[in-house]
Amino acid sequence: MSNSSLASSLFSRPAWCAIVACAMLAALLPLLNLAFPDGHALHVSSYTVALVGKFMCYALAALALDLVWGYTGILSLGHGVFFALGAYAHGMYLMRSIGRDGVYQSHLPDFMVFLDWKAYPWYWAMTDNFWYCMALVVLVPGALAFVFGYFAFRSRIKGVYFSIITQAMTYAFMLLFFRNDTGFGGNNGFTDFKRILGHSVTAPATKAVLYLLTLAFLLGALVLCRAIVKSKLGRVLQAVRDAESRLMFIGYNPLWFKLFVWTLSAVLCGVAGALYVPQVGIINPSEMSPGNSIEMVIWAAVGGRGTLVGPVVGAFAVNGLKSWFTAALPDLWLFALGLLFILVTLFMQKGIVGLLQKITFKRGGGAVEGETV
Repeated sequence: MSNSSLASSLFSRPAWCAIVACAMLAALLPLLNLAFPDGHALHVSSYTVALVGKFMCYALAALALDLVWGYTGILSLGHGVFFALGAYAHGMYLMRSIGRDGVYQSHLPDFMVFLDWKAYPWYWAMTDNFWYCMALVVLVPGALAFVFGYFAFRSRIKGVYFSIITQAMTYAFMLLFFRNDTGFGGNNGFTDFKRILGHSVTAPATKAVLYLLTLAFLLGALVLCRAIVKSKLGRVLQAVRDAESRLMFIGYNPLWFKLFVWTLSAVLCGVAGALYVPQVGIINPSEMSPGNSIEMVIWAAVGGRGTLVGPVVGAFAVNGLKSWFTAALPDLWLFALGLLFILVTLFMQKGIVGLLQKITFKRGGGAVEGETV
């Protein structure tokens, strides 16, 4: 297939045209922040740019989860650990970049000085190199997912049992990283970042670049996932979801297909975490809490499981609602989140995107009902 025909097959439908339009609009936000002074009618605040950047990181994580849940039928309640490991891998470089600008003016991070560490532990070696840490962002979540997935899938663990052990995995990692002797900052984690590649993390231009990189990675992940689910591989993955026993009967071994998509999903989550940490300015073990992984499931369910646009829509919708609730009615947010999930499960099983597809189908235009977008 030529490049032009490939592009046409990926972006010919209205939903994908809308994605491109939304991406172009989103790309304007940091430019408006830089081009116009505070108080100008067209000025976009730094807070808004940072908030949308954070939501895009969440959207990338939700898309990664839906690739394994929506298309392969593997419900993970532990994807938060991959997100956090990617963030910690990037955070190690950011902590090393602080240098002697910390409170204790030491070559060691402040938390190590406070805990009376005399030198970096061995696994911090070479983390002052940006590209080495970027390799860790991909390799660490990918390696963990590959090893965990290999033994789980080879043992044919599936369904609720697989979900439970993924939740146990992320909880175990959270407890490990809460310990001060692991060299990852304990319950405070990493924060107070100063520079990235020699540039101030807090500078508006740096924030704009990080924002645009996040947008580019989110669009790239959408295109990649679209190419996968529309290929023969994607049809096999959906066969694993719908009729794994029949797939085995005709000669396919589901192990390697499940392991591939599971590992890819973990890597995408790690990249999302790496993009998240410099924009938010902190990473700590609470990102590995089982509750955070469950929230990812809710994002995908609310937006539309088994679609590509759905997880992105769900991540923005749920986190936008969370931002409002935690400011206006903080004590009621968890109740609202639980109610939202119940309502979606009972009355809107295909999520927001499924509802829009149904309305469009009834009106006789747009995407065909049930078609993946």
